[in-house]
Amino acid sequence: MAGKSKVIVINEKDNVATAIVPLKAGSTVVVETQGRTERIKLLSTIAMGHKFALQEIAKGADVIKYGEPIGQTTAPISRGEHVHVHNVVSHRGRKEGA
Repeated sequence: MAGKSKVIVINEKDNVATAIVPLKAGSTVVVETQGRTERIKLLSTIAMGHKFALQEIAKGADVIKYGEPIGQTTAPISRGEHVHVHNVVSHRGRKEGA
């Protein structure tokens, strides 16, 4: 897959990227956002379709994808770390006041 991106960032406001191929812990991926290119070392193995943090995300902070909050962290998440149900509670299906 040389020369092709292995991840996508949907909106410039996003603090996560999505793997479009399986990615190994310890590998470095190239991420293009807001007209700049960054290299991020992955701290976790990332399955295809799963997310990883583009930056440090504090406990209780919003996870942003599509430029919108999709969940809230339950623990601090490091740059390059897997972002999934083990460290995020989804906003999907949650009712106001619940």
